[in-house]
Amino acid sequence: MLASLAVVTVSHAEDAATQAAVKSAAVSPEPRDAKWWTDRHAQKLAAAKAQDKIDLLMVGDSITHGWEGKGKEVFAEFYADRNPHNIGFSGDRTEHVLWRFDHGALDNMSPKLAVLMIGTNNVGHRKDPSQDTADGIKLIVEKLREKLPETKVLILGIFPRSAAKDDEMRKLNDGTNEIIKDLADGKNVFYLNINDTFLTEDGVLTKEVMPDLLHPHAKGYRMWAEAVEPTIAKLMGDNEKK
Repeated sequence: MLASLAVVTVSHAEDAATQAAVKSAAVSPEPRDAKWWTDRHAQKLAAAKAQDKIDLLMVGDSITHGWEGKGKEVFAEFYADRNPHNIGFSGDRTEHVLWRFDHGALDNMSPKLAVLMIGTNNVGHRKDPSQDTADGIKLIVEKLREKLPETKVLILGIFPRSAAKDDEMRKLNDGTNEIIKDLADGKNVFYLNINDTFLTEDGVLTKEVMPDLLHPHAKGYRMWAEAVEPTIAKLMGDNEKK
């Protein structure tokens, strides 16, 4: 009996240690071991330094990175005249954004608005619990506010992934969204969930919008831009110019 109890105790300790490690990963700044990633980081630092003015900052993972690919034409149409700067990096999780922030990614700028969407890779790569991913996002928002105090932050709900609404990863992302919506204070930090834009009435994500059930194609980027445009225009003060 004592031997059995000892095994159970050790098992519980190991489980707790594993969960602590996962949580620590989501909030602990960490670079990625990939040349293209370090090269892109250096390129983005140089671009920010060379750009006369940055008014709109995009922060995220491959979905945001995709504004430079499948979303390129839509990006030019909606954002080219807003002095944009895109620091979406394919494959990034919360800890990678935190590392980039600690290594110059927010230097040489004072944007009117930062649009943030991050977290789907925390789920896709590790199946992080919703609270852990939300903790990483919370820290990212805090760093944005610390380093760019004059900048408003718009947190976008993590986009839907997988076809069915009861898919495990979809539910984990939805759980994160339920937590991070409370980060909004209505003054400096705002939250917007446009996920219904991409879904059918019964909550299905189709390949017509996201061919791999994760990344938008050109049509999906237009749907995204049109859905957020009223909010972006308001937060950037575009309406005040008219």
